[in-house]
Amino acid sequence: MGSVAMDLKARIPSGPLEQKWDRHKFELKLVNPTNKRKYTVIVVGSGLAGASAAASLGELGYQVKCYCFQDSPRRAHSIAAQGGINAAKNYQNDGDSVFRLFYDTIKGGDFRAREANVYRLAQISVDIIDQCVAQGVPFAREYGGVLANRSFGGAQVSRTFYARGQTGQQLLLGAYSALERQIAAGTVAMFPRTEMLDLVVVDGRATGIVVRDLVTGAIATHCADAVVLATGGYGNVFYLSTNAKGSNVTATYRAYKRGAAFGNPCYTQIHPTCIPVSGDYQSKLTLMSESLRNDGRVWVPKSARDRRVPGAIPESERDYYLERKYPSFGNLCPRDIASRAAKEVCDEGRGVGETGLGVYLDFADAIKRSGEATIRERYGNLFDMYQRITGENPYQLPMRIFPAVHYTMGGLWVDYNLMSTIPGLFVLGEANFSDHGANRLGASALMQGLADGYFVIPYTLGNYLAGLKPGINSPDAPEARAAERETVARIERLLSGRGTGTVDSFHRELGRIMWDDCGMARSADGLKKALGLIPELRDRFWHEVKVPGAGEGLNQSLEKAGRVADFLEFGELMCQDALHREESCGGHFRVEHQTPDGEAKRDDDRYCYVAAWEYRGEGAPARLHREPLAFENVKLTTRSYK
Repeated sequence: MGSVAMDLKARIPSGPLEQKWDRHKFELKLVNPTNKRKYTVIVVGSGLAGASAAASLGELGYQVKCYCFQDSPRRAHSIAAQGGINAAKNYQNDGDSVFRLFYDTIKGGDFRAREANVYRLAQISVDIIDQCVAQGVPFAREYGGVLANRSFGGAQVSRTFYARGQTGQQLLLGAYSALERQIAAGTVAMFPRTEMLDLVVVDGRATGIVVRDLVTGAIATHCADAVVLATGGYGNVFYLSTNAKGSNVTATYRAYKRGAAFGNPCYTQIHPTCIPVSGDYQSKLTLMSESLRNDGRVWVPKSARDRRVPGAIPESERDYYLERKYPSFGNLCPRDIASRAAKEVCDEGRGVGETGLGVYLDFADAIKRSGEATIRERYGNLFDMYQRITGENPYQLPMRIFPAVHYTMGGLWVDYNLMSTIPGLFVLGEANFSDHGANRLGASALMQGLADGYFVIPYTLGNYLAGLKPGINSPDAPEARAAERETVARIERLLSGRGTGTVDSFHRELGRIMWDDCGMARSADGLKKALGLIPELRDRFWHEVKVPGAGEGLNQSLEKAGRVADFLEFGELMCQDALHREESCGGHFRVEHQTPDGEAKRDDDRYCYVAAWEYRGEGAPARLHREPLAFENVKLTTRSYK
């Protein structure tokens, strides 16, 4: 695969922080309403970022093609988000503001995100809530009818809007209704059960995608004047994660191999509140919303290997370790910190459950204080889900939780306009690297996805298209035909294997390597070991995997094989990024770089930058480019929640 010249210009507008976005919107070029109809835009993905972008661009008059590999946009993984969406409305009158949301997000990301992008996100947050309420999203309300808020990790104010424990589902239904309206109006053509397998780049510009119809197996090239990727994160590289089984890295990784820089691939978020692993052949993990930490208290026994039932352990023999270590934030300290703290007490032998890899999340005090009916009203569907999976009643027994891979802060590098290093390729939501630095605060993923789709891309995409003659791209271009041939050849290679190994067995083995050596704690020795093991595993995959069935028609084994083949390459890039970053920050915790009390130790003199990796061909190491980060409005300080 070829590459284009690397351009790491962030294109951050000049002027005061609070004026950058408004000034930039005025300076951007516009496309007049009549001309919008002449341009075609491809949107890959139909979760919150993709559906909101496709609906907004269709509403503006562009001709939009939207693709998802699910049978309906309503099946996008955004539906799994539980706890809420942040916005600086300050309805609680508790000291919140746009600047405080900006500061909390910068600090939560351990000072490894761009100030300008994060401030824009905080500004736009207040508009998102109005948009969603107008769509009919049933946010929780106080007795008087105003929208309710609850607390989330990393903040000392209540700014999280929610719909019980199914906020993602309700927001997605809002975006889906807007999308369906445009489909009915004819401005959006929807392509479900269709997977992007390559990006078409002609004369250095993104001009289309190569797709496979997952029902018929047909390979086709679709062209447009611009391509928008909103395909989510890559947490399933670890095999076990809270992501849907179909979530994958293929779209962004194929774009990377066509010349798009990949930003901070090692930044992975471990969520502290998941149901623990129960067996060797478990296929995924289940999230328990961070919102539960509003009322649940996290604890373990003070003594190692205390196997008494939780009710038999008196208060004096319990260690509420988050409240002890982080008195200012307590159980609502950020996810990376809460996750490492849970690992620490389990490593000491104080974990609970059969495996010893678990801690208690206890609601006894909250039920005593507020009553079971109130707790049921706030979290009922989450409690029901926990009981169905574990067979335990969390109203009577504490939940058992343990950290698990959840979100990825890395993604394709984008400038302030959300355009990648390939002109015409825009990247939204979790698929880009832009807003969360080294650790995402809870309830900020939904905020970013909708900000990018509803409020950023409609402006910035127009600026790109205004300088482009519409409709000049063809699926018959030599580059398009070459990409299609490469896609067909890759599928044939996957199907030609005569081995006996299953795709899942190789994926599980990769996941173990990644979790052990590039997971919650990382070391130079472990990363070097992984960089030796992954190429060996990849070689075995191509020689020993068996993909049953054919390329024609529905073949889910083939779908998984293509995605795992990409994970087997991408995992190496993650480890390379983690090895080069000789510091600890946010979700990237290098054991060699920690304070005496076990906290992350940054090195701002050497690593205050975005790591953007360039693909240089098969077998060649990726090339590192650096985008320096400047902090002019907040002070670089040691991140503390004590």
